[in-house]
Amino acid sequence: MAGCRPTDALVLFTEGGCLSAANVKNDNGHGTEVRIKTPGDFRLSETLGYLWRSPTEILYRVNDGEIVRYIPLSRRKIWVKVSAGDSDALVVRLPADVRRVDIEEVKRFLREWFDLSRDLAPFYRLAESDEVLAPLLAQFYGLRLVRVPDLFEALCWAVMGQQINLEFAYTLKRQFVQAYGQGSMFEGQTHWMFPDPSRIARLQIPDLRRLQLTQRKSEYIIGIAQAMDSGQLSKAQLLTLEDGEARQQLRQIRGVGDWTANYVAMRCLGHMSAFPAGDVGLQNAVRQVRGMARKPTPAELLELGRQWGDWKAYATFYLWRSLRGTSP
Repeated sequence: MAGCRPTDALVLFTEGGCLSAANVKNDNGHGTEVRIKTPGDFRLSETLGYLWRSPTEILYRVNDGEIVRYIPLSRRKIWVKVSAGDSDALVVRLPADVRRVDIEEVKRFLREWFDLSRDLAPFYRLAESDEVLAPLLAQFYGLRLVRVPDLFEALCWAVMGQQINLEFAYTLKRQFVQAYGQGSMFEGQTHWMFPDPSRIARLQIPDLRRLQLTQRKSEYIIGIAQAMDSGQLSKAQLLTLEDGEARQQLRQIRGVGDWTANYVAMRCLGHMSAFPAGDVGLQNAVRQVRGMARKPTPAELLELGRQWGDWKAYATFYLWRSLRGTSP
């Protein structure tokens, strides 16, 4: 591929360009460093500002400009440490025994997590001339919609957060993950992965009630887990549907209303037309940006959303971000 020069380091040629990996030192001894090219308008610092909204977050840690997370691959689980490179790149540190197939999976995960494959030029052009979005673009330029790649996690997080404040939702998630997720020690700390639906599908309602989840939320989460464990519900199947059809199918799941369906479509499926117009946080953000004396109604938000076309999800995410620690 043009622009890729062979070196003594491992060089991977992919559709995204070169991934050059060289042996480096880290706190655990010898590891592998991979550089992943990012769009010029991506700013990891803005992503970190969003990710580190709560000290009770359990699925990753943000320290000194670096994210540490365990992620599940097809063959194994693997730790990754992600930081910004000198130019348009992410620096990803991995275990020393990483294989090329592992690096490709890590790359796909990170590109989805940070929505790196999307061309945001049309959104930026739209936002620059929009009275609501223009000030947010100036404030958060470089922020991309942070995705939740795992469908079960996205659904559970949405259900847990229904009608409660964000910090208590984080508490519920932490208790749920510690009770039923998989933890691994790394650099003296336990790092967790979200529970597998097959394990949750076999639980009883009292098992989740002990974690402070309500009766209804316990029923919903176990029902979602059973649907996924049986193959009735899957991300792969939802991605074969048109945006509206996918949201309609999500709404057929007990406990998934319009807000949850739109939230999951945004954060997990990557549907840019998803728009949770009934979200209180979104209403508060618009009221704040426009200097309104009252919150806009869902109908008013739907009318406002017409001018955002197929970028409603990004408009929503930037508005949520303007609320700092109160956005989902």
